[in-house]
Amino acid sequence: MHTSSPGDGGPALFRLVRHWARQQAPDVVQRFAADAPPTWTAPNLFVIQAIDGAASGEVTVADVARQLGIDRSVASRMVSEAVHDGFVTRETSTRDARRAVLTLTEGAKEFLETSRAYQRQAFDALVGHWPDEDRERFAGYLSRLAGEVLG
Repeated sequence: MHTSSPGDGGPALFRLVRHWARQQAPDVVQRFAADAPPTWTAPNLFVIQAIDGAASGEVTVADVARQLGIDRSVASRMVSEAVHDGFVTRETSTRDARRAVLTLTEGAKEFLETSRAYQRQAFDALVGHWPDEDRERFAGYLSRLAGEVLG
């Protein structure tokens, strides 16, 4: 059996991913908002995060599909649900009338901010006991990795 060295980040990264996939994914929204409306679902949050994180000025279903790494037809169904639940508006593009542009509503922004507050609390719970410099450095490295991997 091979033991990992402290600088061997690959195995540690995948151990954390497996842990969070098992521990955090089920009922993720209920974990941070016990009194959340029934429309505050993980799929709606994923769509909101994808629209918020899209690089282009006019965000489309194709952008959501790329951000989430899913098929466009699945993204379209998810976006339709988010529109139905009042988190997204769909309007005709001013650049190309064949395209629909997606925009977040105020309700989506509230949902997004609540999820971000939870994420900050989760991060602090994990590394809050670290020295400030270590926490800031680690947060910077995580942000850098996310930016490089996710664009």
